[in-house]
Amino acid sequence: MTMRQSSGSASSPADDGRGRSRVLVVEDDDDIRTLVRTLLERAGFEVSEAADGREGLRKFYEGAPDLVVLDIAMPELDGWQVLERMRDLADTPVLMLTAQSEESARVRGLGAGADDYVTKPFGRQELVARVRALLRRSGSQPHTLPELYGDEYLTIDFGSRQVQVGGRAVPLTPLEFRLLAQLVRHSGQVLSREQLLDLVWNDPHAVSLDEVKLYVMYLRRKLAPDDPRSTPIENVRGFGYRYRRPGAEHKRRGGTAREARPVRGT
Repeated sequence: MTMRQSSGSASSPADDGRGRSRVLVVEDDDDIRTLVRTLLERAGFEVSEAADGREGLRKFYEGAPDLVVLDIAMPELDGWQVLERMRDLADTPVLMLTAQSEESARVRGLGAGADDYVTKPFGRQELVARVRALLRRSGSQPHTLPELYGDEYLTIDFGSRQVQVGGRAVPLTPLEFRLLAQLVRHSGQVLSREQLLDLVWNDPHAVSLDEVKLYVMYLRRKLAPDDPRSTPIENVRGFGYRYRRPGAEHKRRGGTAREARPVRGT
């Protein structure tokens, strides 16, 4: 497929002093995928690519890109399915790439969690400009080493998404992990159910408020199977939930208290 030509160059850098941002391109058409990769690399981005949805998900899980350019019409696993699975894991900006120009398709893409939508054929400068704009709006930072959070009760490795309580590994679903990450990130602050729907589910109208209560219960049970009420996740009646950094009552056996480190990159 031949893309529209745009005047000017798309060779301006994608480095604002913080390093190069990482973009994953998931597109089954070899020519389009190669073109998008070339455009973005010339613009200074670090680009990886996938020829189908399954490969795209694998590289997404392994590579933690700052942004994804995702085609919709792909065999086996289409863009809608890939987007849904990506949203179960992270809030990474996603730019949908498709030949469908109807308003209904655009509305569906944005409603499903896409951040922007570009139809084929597209202008070369337009594509690069939209990628840059999404990264600016999301505040995405270039890839860095995984960060750790630790307090006297739990530790979180955000790079590997591993959680431990008292040295015991706690397996969490992607949604449970996001819920814990937001509570810890806002430790000491009471978050309403509506706020948690917005922060964790990315849509305050997507599910009922009771689902927040249900997942907080799941999370507490996984953190402390013997006594869920002993976790630092507090129910502030009439307001919402809060993660209170634990004091002496949550010290590990034989351990010493550690000051919690700020959480970033969640």
